[in-house]
Amino acid sequence: MNDASANDDPVAAPPAAPVLRPLQWSDPPRWVARGVGDMVNSPGVASFYGVCFWLLALLLGWVFRAKPEYTMSIASGCLLVGPFLAMGLYDTSRRRERGLKPDLGLSITCWDAHMGSMGMLVLVLIVMELLWGRASLVVFAVFFNTGMPSTTGVVQAIFNPENWQFVLVYLVVGGVFAALVFSSMVVSIPMILDRDTDALTAGITSMRVVIENLGVMLLWGLIITVLIGFSLWAFGAGLLVVGPVLGFASWHAYRSALEPLVGLGDGASDVQGA
Repeated sequence: MNDASANDDPVAAPPAAPVLRPLQWSDPPRWVARGVGDMVNSPGVASFYGVCFWLLALLLGWVFRAKPEYTMSIASGCLLVGPFLAMGLYDTSRRRERGLKPDLGLSITCWDAHMGSMGMLVLVLIVMELLWGRASLVVFAVFFNTGMPSTTGVVQAIFNPENWQFVLVYLVVGGVFAALVFSSMVVSIPMILDRDTDALTAGITSMRVVIENLGVMLLWGLIITVLIGFSLWAFGAGLLVVGPVLGFASWHAYRSALEPLVGLGDGASDVQGA
């Protein structure tokens, strides 16, 4: 009798494992379209975060001109900060899904109820960022043993056919770390926000999404790279639009990739201010 009661105790039941959905090739463009819709319907929130993304781009440009050898390190730092800024955009998209009014103040503080999980994820990403920056410096040191080149020297080195080995190694090293960051982040932060899950579960689930939908996620990564690349022209001003759109779209990517929790609707935790 006691055993039966213990088995019926819902607190003792382990949390259900996230169930993934198969993604289609048409999904990434659809996510972008929905991101545009969220931006049109939340112009104030989108403008605030767009300015934040633009300031990150200006910082990256200044570092490239002043200390080009640290560009990869700062770029990885922006990859670290960017998703946490986007968390406010995820919160806005989630509120719109539930018929609630977007709120800039609540979007800025939406992370405070998930400090433990977010802190652990930040720690992991900081380690990856430091390793990425160190690897970048090592590549420069190996190929430029007479000293770090100036900004002009870096540009000349990239476009000089004789330095193809340097360019190849630099791109491979950057690609490996970018793939690690992308695969561990693509759904982990919106999952923590929506389900209040732990960082390990969120990170593993994110990697599962990438592995089980590799082609679609490569397309999604390509779309993100191309849009950000074009937005960096004209001193990065394009990020005023592209940044918020991709943030909103990333929420819809998460929602498409995971089945809703059974019995808990579309998220395990309540929306702030609901």
